[in-house]
Amino acid sequence: MQIKYLFFSFFSLLLLEVTSLASNLKDSMSFGINTYSDNADVQVYSPTFSLFKKVSNQWMLGFKMRIDAISAASIQNGSSSQHVDAVTGASSKGDEPYDDIRFAPTLMATYDDGDNTLSFGGYYSSEIDYVGQALFINYVRQLNEQNTAIGISISQSNDKWEPVFDRVLANDYRNEGKVDLSVNQLISPTFSMQAVYSYLYSEGFLSSPYHYVLQDDIARFENYPDKRKGHAFALKGVYLLNKANSMNFSYRYYMDDWDISSHTVSAEVLHDFTSQLISGLRVRYYTQTKSDFIKDIGTYNANDEYFAIDYRMSAFDSYTIGVPFIYKMKNGNKVTASIDYYQTSSNDYLKSWYGVNSLSSVFSTLTYEFDY
Repeated sequence: MQIKYLFFSFFSLLLLEVTSLASNLKDSMSFGINTYSDNADVQVYSPTFSLFKKVSNQWMLGFKMRIDAISAASIQNGSSSQHVDAVTGASSKGDEPYDDIRFAPTLMATYDDGDNTLSFGGYYSSEIDYVGQALFINYVRQLNEQNTAIGISISQSNDKWEPVFDRVLANDYRNEGKVDLSVNQLISPTFSMQAVYSYLYSEGFLSSPYHYVLQDDIARFENYPDKRKGHAFALKGVYLLNKANSMNFSYRYYMDDWDISSHTVSAEVLHDFTSQLISGLRVRYYTQTKSDFIKDIGTYNANDEYFAIDYRMSAFDSYTIGVPFIYKMKNGNKVTASIDYYQTSSNDYLKSWYGVNSLSSVFSTLTYEFDY
């Protein structure tokens, strides 16, 4: 499960978590594959499938399915492939091609009458050590002759830990809620802006059941506070430079009561090389401060209340650079693809846990979409 959060965090780098605008309902189907590979011996292959079907002029039903095949030594060992978990006594992985396979179906429904769009649904995820389930609802109202759109999105997950070894957790659940409030405004025929405020809340067992601190005579599992509240503010703009070129840009600020704050800046330039082929370049920069409970490697005391070794609880920077592709076929079908490179700054926690000074990864997407 820890690898799942790592993997999906990289794919979320492509876009800010903002409420999407309404779109015309249509019957469509897509097939795709996502891949991820990093220098910490993690590989993920994810086939995807989606199906959307109109059942009336204003209603549509949708189904999405994602399967993640994950190969990662930390699922079995808790650390690098050369390091056997001294706390759990877990053995190294066997000859299986994958250490975990995750199934994640989503069902949804959408109502759209032109001025109002309501989407809602449910999500279920099952993997070797974690069961996740969530409900979500999203409402968008078009105003001012559809030059303005306001939206609200609410999601609530109720998940459960099932560690692969016999360990009693203080809490075996992880519940998370999120509320997004958004306003989108068409500034001119070639420029639009979107502002989003997000409130995030988590409770339960919020650390990993596998991460641990080994230091002199201390061998302790990670332990975080069992509640977390966060706020995020985002701005996103879309600007049509001319007939063949466009730009997307965004900024996001996040802060929480663990004393973590972050800034995210991203930009993407797209060029129409032909009437069918669109490509470009995108970049993203991310920086965050450390949590108020993480300590330097080697400085924990046995009577400390909280222990953390995950680099995401520390201060670090990262950047992403990628190339997207869109190919529109003459029959209306579409192929989208992308490849991105991700790199963090040097980090003592990464070196302690994975044996690398910084994390670098390559992730890609390929999707074929068509109407029927």
